[in-house]
This record gives sequence, structure tokens and C-alpha cells, in this order.
Amino acid sequence: MLFYVILAVTVAGGALTTTLTFDEILERPVLPTLGMFLLIIGGWALSLTLHEFGHAFVAYKGGDREVAAKGYLSMDIRRYTDPVMSLVLPLIILAIGGIPLPGGAVWINRWALRSRSVSSWVSLAGPLSNLALGVVLTAVVATVTMPPGLLAGLSYLASLQILAFVINILPVPGLDGFGAIEPYLSPKAREFGAKARPWAPLVLFALVIGVPGVGQALWSVTDTVFAAVGGDAFAAAVGQYLFMFWR
Repeated sequence: MLFYVILAVTVAGGALTTTLTFDEILERPVLPTLGMFLLIIGGWALSLTLHEFGHAFVAYKGGDREVAAKGYLSMDIRRYTDPVMSLVLPLIILAIGGIPLPGGAVWINRWALRSRSVSSWVSLAGPLSNLALGVVLTAVVATVTMPPGLLAGLSYLASLQILAFVINILPVPGLDGFGAIEPYLSPKAREFGAKARPWAPLVLFALVIGVPGVGQALWSVTDTVFAAVGGDAFAAAVGQYLFMFWR
């Protein structure tokens, strides 16, 4: 299963980071730096898979049995309807140092869901999985003694999970935050959201790229939440430095 292949790559990357010492950080040794890259890319891909699985699982429990037939409950990324927008594009943006805006990958039959509340929870399940993963990684870093390279990598990966939560929770058509409130909006507002869904995330992406203050604001909120859950900002910065070895 591809999920386990990605998991193995992530674990291997984490193992390579354990050879790094604090004295070597600025030098970016080849093997630990490669390990950091694999850890972050693999970890991000895993989190995206879990994000979409969260949507599908809650939808299944909420009445949409079609998600099982579509293969969404298998956590196989090849089953996703839009692997380019949901996996490839965010990974490329992440690799070049940008903010990896997500794309939709699981089609939910909202009419099959039992209530508006269930529909909202289906939307929230994805970003909440990112938040939970960020909190768990942060807790592991805070409570388990580990080599500095692995500590930095897991801290940076945890901050990226918080960033994914912050982005996804925005009430922008096409993102999960809008999906959570959509069932309670007026018919006219829902109609506007449906029309804006294909292009609104792209507008947000353009703003993040073209208007420095937008990206900075997203990172500022992320840093605040990350600090609130006990994140180590310095360790995360070290992890980012090693991950972006080309900069």
C-alpha cells in the first residue's frame, strides 16, 4: 500500500536526521539534510492523506456510504479525485518554501448526510486532524529526549500541521472553513459559494504569493497557535533551515 511506502520513507528520513549535531547545523551535512527533506515531504504527504481520510470517515459515519465504495476509507492516495491539487501542487509549493494551500480530494454526497451538523463536522474533520497531529508531534518533542536533528524536524512538521489547520479553517469557498458554515447559510450565499469554489482558493493563493502581508499574517496566526500548544519555535526554524537546503 502506497501509504506505508510513504510512511517508510518518512521514518527513514527521520532516522537520517538523528546523525546531526548542533555544531553541524549551519554546515548542512548531506545525509541529515536529505533525511530532513524526506521527513518533511513524507510527513506532509501522510498528513494530507489523514486529512482526506478524516473527511471520508466522518462522512461514512454520518450517512454517506458511497465513500467506502470510492475507496476513500483505504487511505490510498491514488483513490483521491484530485491528487495533483491535493498532493503534488502543495508538495511543490512546500518544497520551494511557500505556504502549501490545499485542494479538494474527496467528493462527499452531502445529501446523504443525516443533518447540517454532520455536514459541518465532515468539513471540520480534515483541519482538526491536522491540528491533532500538530499537537501530538509537539507533545512528543516536549516529552521525549531525542537527537537535535529529529527534534528540529518534528517541530517544523508540527508547525506545518498548525499552518494547514489555520489555512483550511478560513471561511473561503473551496476550503473546509467555508464548508463548515455553508449548511447554515442562506440559499443565495450557498449559491455564491458554489460558484466561487473553483477559483476562490486560487485567489487566496495569488494573494499569498503577491501580497507579502497575507502570507505573513497566516504565519503569524500559525506561530501564535503553535506557541499556545507548546511548540518550540527555534527548533522549528532550524528544521525549516535544514529542509530548504537550496536557500
